[in-house]
Amino acid sequence: MIFLSFSCKKDEEITPTEPEVVLSDNILVYDSEKIHNNLSLLVKNASLTSLLVDKMGNTVYEWNFDTKLGNDFELLPDGKSIGMFKRTDPVINFGGYGGIVKIFDENGTESWNYDYTNGDDIAHHDVEMLPNGNVIFLVWEEIDAAEVQAAGVDFNSNVYTETLIEVNPSTNQVVWEWHSWDHIIQNHDPNAAHYGSIANNPQRININYNINSNGDFMHANGISYDTAKDVIYISVNYFSEVWVVDHSTTISEASSSLGGNYNKGGDLLYRFGNPSAYNISAGTRIFYNNHFPNLLKNGVPGAGNMLVYSNLGPDGLEQSSVYEMMLPEPFSLLPNINNEPTIVWSFTDEDLFFSKISGADRLLNGNTLICEGDFGMWEVTTDGEVVWKYESDVRVWRAYGHELGSSELEYIID
Repeated sequence: MIFLSFSCKKDEEITPTEPEVVLSDNILVYDSEKIHNNLSLLVKNASLTSLLVDKMGNTVYEWNFDTKLGNDFELLPDGKSIGMFKRTDPVINFGGYGGIVKIFDENGTESWNYDYTNGDDIAHHDVEMLPNGNVIFLVWEEIDAAEVQAAGVDFNSNVYTETLIEVNPSTNQVVWEWHSWDHIIQNHDPNAAHYGSIANNPQRININYNINSNGDFMHANGISYDTAKDVIYISVNYFSEVWVVDHSTTISEASSSLGGNYNKGGDLLYRFGNPSAYNISAGTRIFYNNHFPNLLKNGVPGAGNMLVYSNLGPDGLEQSSVYEMMLPEPFSLLPNINNEPTIVWSFTDEDLFFSKISGADRLLNGNTLICEGDFGMWEVTTDGEVVWKYESDVRVWRAYGHELGSSELEYIID
């Protein structure tokens, strides 16, 4: 018979061993003391799936779609979700084309489908659910060559400009719209319409600023709604700017320069990122192609500020940056002065670069979640320390941070 005996010192404490953290192969950096323990929605670019992942790199939940994303997909506070999806027969197939907006219920079942094509106009890139329950999204609007020429555009073919369309899902009726074409200016042809001084009219859009051979002059890629101000922010990639539009106008007022809470109709209330887009030298250019105008919501550090992902650096430098900006209060857009906002935080890294898609989100502890489109996700502290990196196996449109126990995850996470 074998007897085993154990002994310990009288006051010796036995400390339980913490379970070992097992990281997936996707995790390249993991600082357990500085990361924020939340979940990340990884929206795959033009894909049939999207993932909810934890900090160990595990897939907690996976969405599978019957049509490809084109591009945005978001979780809503009531447990539903909304996304932009690609038509199988698009009339326009520029990068980021979509055509179909879908809403899914708490169980992931499609509950609303809205196919937006109007002639050669098509919904694209981004969609938002407004507090009133309506849905707003970007649309490429085709302007034919004859109208283009009459408007003083230095181009002899059709062009595709940006439009915002708001739809009531209960009735499928368009209840509000804004057309960038209603707010253009040009100094190319004094005998054509819309002729004037670009610098003296910063509220107007220089239609000749970025002439692209395929007619896609603006290529907006993201929108964000400001509930407090009732305005919409539009990320305009080819202008390297964010535009601010009054949402309080009627449809008629939105096509004019009068009306709405700001009494400027649909003219730009504010714009920032690239002063050269409206011919002024005052102010330093911030963006060189940009994505995701993320207005930080109440509850996170920096609420009311905006995060924007700048894809390139000056002179085509292959290095991306994330900027946090404090926007002016009230909006001020005046001729021939520096109208740029105050940069309160920024981050870049020699390894951070993708010329397309991408974005950034602020987490509850003050860290910033960065989506690098051809890599995956970074988490960085306010001091710029990289504390988490997740490498995706496919390109990523955006990444959104979600708190454990939040209402949007209630039906997904037990």
